[in-house]
Amino acid sequence: QVHLVESGGGEVQPGGSLRLSCAASGSPWVLGWYRQVPGKQRELVAVITSGHNTEYASSVKGRFTISRDNTKNMVFLQMTNLKPEDTAVYYCHGQLNDHDYWGRGTQVTVSS
Repeated sequence: QVHLVESGGGEVQPGGSLRLSCAASGSPWVLGWYRQVPGKQRELVAVITSGHNTEYASSVKGRFTISRDNTKNMVFLQMTNLKPEDTAVYYCHGQLNDHDYWGRGTQVTVSS
């Protein structure tokens, strides 16, 4: 089984930056970040394969950058030019052999 632990969440002002980290106990083929606001569905933010192919939600493309360290089994999300609409709980996600694994989430709040 794969265990995922996120860190780096916090509160920032609009236009600010934040870097999220996630450590995986296993070796997921695909790693990514999702976010969820209370009362709404969880949505994809960004994903990255072991071959470093990436995919981003249109709302964050150009502002967020996902990266991974395959040696350390870690995935990162560098967030810049943050907006209030980015406020959510961010979850680390891992996929291995078509099985999904989730972290417990970290809160990101963007407000003036």
